[in-house]
Amino acid sequence: MLQTPRGGAGHGTAAADGGLMSIGTVLNALRDEFPEVTISKIRFLEAEGLIEPQRTPSGYRKFSAQDVERLGHVLRMQRDHYLPLKVIREHLDAMERGEAVPLPTVGRQRDGEVVLEPSEGHTVARIGRAELLAAAGIDEPELAEWESYGLLTPLADGVYDAEAATVASLVAELGRFGIEPRHLRVMKAAADREAGLVDQVVAPLRRHRNPQTRAHAEARAKELAGLTVRLHAALVQTALGVRLP
Repeated sequence: MLQTPRGGAGHGTAAADGGLMSIGTVLNALRDEFPEVTISKIRFLEAEGLIEPQRTPSGYRKFSAQDVERLGHVLRMQRDHYLPLKVIREHLDAMERGEAVPLPTVGRQRDGEVVLEPSEGHTVARIGRAELLAAAGIDEPELAEWESYGLLTPLADGVYDAEAATVASLVAELGRFGIEPRHLRVMKAAADREAGLVDQVVAPLRRHRNPQTRAHAEARAKELAGLTVRLHAALVQTALGVRLP
């Protein structure tokens, strides 16, 4: 059972206690297993109610070991099971209540709810348009604008890959710094080129008749994706002459 007590705002004065970590320390602790994780991602998960770190009187986040453990569970379920945040939150909350709840595998779309579909031994999570708008805190005109620049693209049946919520939240956060969606087209183009390179490497494995070889292709794609994300981040930091915590 997960033992993940949540420290809400009323616990902020406890930040002086030993064993609590800054968000930068948490980021470093998670990066070995989750190289793509960022401070923005951690803040987004907090905003979505997945974690509730304590706060110092001056407002700085302080994370307990239980918070970090819960973060790891969230990121693992996103990475390994392609589950959307709503499903993950409900699953972890049920575990905290002591309920033996299996991970969901297949669902149906109904009025914008989450869709989970089987695909080569794992589930593929999708979210409806209304849920994406709510998760990102944006309205229809903003979403339409982002789609026009290719930052978000609905699938054939009108729903979105669950990762679209993360993309939307990051686009919104960049917007607070004056970076408009049109400025992000170059980043989308770079991401498409990087994805094409990875796909070129794993495509022969994906076409193989052996199911184990095809499964190996997915593992190799994840590994290469992680490496390209780390390289991209390092190149941007080098170009700017900055170092992320």
